[in-house]
Amino acid sequence: MYQINKMAQFTISPQNWERLKIKLQRKYNHLTDDDLLFEPGNEEKLITNLEQRLNRNREYVVFTLKKSLLNIDNNRL
Repeated sequence: MYQINKMAQFTISPQNWERLKIKLQRKYNHLTDDDLLFEPGNEEKLITNLEQRLNRNREYVVFTLKKSLLNIDNNRL
């Protein structure tokens, strides 16, 4: 039996969060500012909240966030 690592596998800087937040709001326009509250170091809380609001599993949310962080200068998510 495998245990899922519940620790976020990446970090989001305040500068990157501002751009990432805009990307998330464009792709998922039902997300509110309250849904996207984030404090550096609380990536795990963000992932959990997005799982619930997007009705997606953890792997999808982590993949989406990592992908957008790799292409932070690109407007696409």
